[in-house]
Amino acid sequence: MNPEPAIIPAARPHRLTALLRGLVADPRSAIGLGLVLLAAIAALGAPLLAPNDPDAPDFVNILVAPGPSHLFGTDDLGRDVLSRIIYGARASLFVGFLSVAAAAVAGTLLGLVAGYFGRLADAVIMRVMDVVFAFPSILLALAITAVLGPSLTNAVLAIAVVNLPVFARLARAQTLVVSRLEFVEAKRALGFGPVDILLRTVLPNILAPVIVQGSLLFASAIITESYLSFLGLGVQPPTPTWGNMLRNAIGFLELAPWLSWFSGAAIFLTVLGCNLLGDGLRDRFDPRD
Repeated sequence: MNPEPAIIPAARPHRLTALLRGLVADPRSAIGLGLVLLAAIAALGAPLLAPNDPDAPDFVNILVAPGPSHLFGTDDLGRDVLSRIIYGARASLFVGFLSVAAAAVAGTLLGLVAGYFGRLADAVIMRVMDVVFAFPSILLALAITAVLGPSLTNAVLAIAVVNLPVFARLARAQTLVVSRLEFVEAKRALGFGPVDILLRTVLPNILAPVIVQGSLLFASAIITESYLSFLGLGVQPPTPTWGNMLRNAIGFLELAPWLSWFSGAAIFLTVLGCNLLGDGLRDRFDPRD
C-alpha cells in the first residue's frame, strides 16, 4: 500500500509582497505608489532619461515654448526644462528622503528611551522636543540654514531637526503602550536587559506607525526643501532643484509661464503621491482592520 503523500502547507507570502499587493489593490494608494515610483525612476535614471545636459546653456534657443524640440521648453539661458525637471528630482528627493530617514532614526531612538525609562530621561528628552516643536517648522528650517549657510547638507540637517520631535513624540507614545504588554513584562522577568528589550521587542512593534508617519513627512520635507531652495537657502545653482527652478521662473511669469508650470507640477504630483501612499500605508497597518 502506497503511503499517502504528505500535505505541505502553502508558504506564507512575504510581508513586503503582501503589503505591495494590498497597496496596488487600492486605487488611491496605487496612484500614490505610481507617482512616487515615477519620481524615483526620474531621480535614479536621470542620466539615461534626460534628453539634454541640464546645465548646458543654449543662447540660440532662449525661452523657447514647449514643442517637439524641447517638450517642456527652455529657460532664460536656453537650458532644457525637461532635463532640469528630471535632474531636479534627484536633489529634491534626496534631501527629502535623507532628512526624514535621519529624523526617523534619531527621533525613534529618543522616543524609545523616553518612553521606556521614564522619569528623568523622559522629562529631559521630551522638554527639549517640546522646545523644538514650539517653533513653526518653516521658520526653524529657515533659521538653521541662514545660520549654517545655504547648502544641500545644511538643508538636510535643518529639515531633519524640524521633523525630529514628531518621531520622538510618536515613538514615546507607542513605547509607553508596548512596554506594558505581557510579552515585554515576561522578557523583563526572564532577565533580559533594557537594550535587548527595546531593540528586539519594543522597536519592531512600533515600526508600523513610524513608517506611516515617515511617508507623510516625506511629502512635507519635499515642500520644505522647495521653500528653502526658492528662498536661496537650499541647494545652490547651477544644481537644478524644483524649488530653485520656481525661483528662477518668477521673473518670467508673463513671458514664459511654462517655467513655473512644470516645476510646480513636479512638486504637486510628488507630494500628492506621497500623501496618497501614506494614507494607503496607514490603512494597511491599521490594527483595527
